[in-house]
Amino acid sequence: MAETDPRVEPATADDVDAVTDMWVALAAGQREHGATLRAEANRATVREWVAQSVVTGDLFVARDAETAAESDGEIGLVGFVGFSLERGDYERDAARGTVSNLFVVPERRGEGVGAALLDAAERALDEAGAERVALEALADNDRARAFYAEHGYDPHRVELTKSLNDEDADGRDDGDPGTPDGENSDAPDESG
Repeated sequence: MAETDPRVEPATADDVDAVTDMWVALAAGQREHGATLRAEANRATVREWVAQSVVTGDLFVARDAETAAESDGEIGLVGFVGFSLERGDYERDAARGTVSNLFVVPERRGEGVGAALLDAAERALDEAGAERVALEALADNDRARAFYAEHGYDPHRVELTKSLNDEDADGRDDGDPGTPDGENSDAPDESG
């Protein structure tokens, strides 16, 4: 990335509201790919996750160097990525990290911001002891899936969903295979 390109750094408390707004935009955008996760309705919960991730160091932001310089280093966010080392009760053959909620503002996609965020999260996970990294993308989000494939991610698990209503959210009847939901609060959606 050039010197004027966004810099990736740990998020700060000053970034909480801006990252929360970006997450809401992320969740709203995922609706076009069949997501059932509600964007605005989850704002308070997401704000708590963002604030906690700032404290634990599990959240990086991409800050536009030019905008940040104009405002004395304040905000200027163009993207974020959440990540964590997986902890749980199951014994595994390899320590696993997860990348979640990778997002770049639409006007900056295709400039390498998403790749820089993903790379920074992978490095942090490697330093924390992760041997593998996992992430999720909605099955219908071809752009996100292509982005991750370009960065070495291969399908590992397939989640299948089924609507139990007469009609799903798109108004299709149960006879149509439709679009799987497959999202959760950690579902990434970024296409670089």
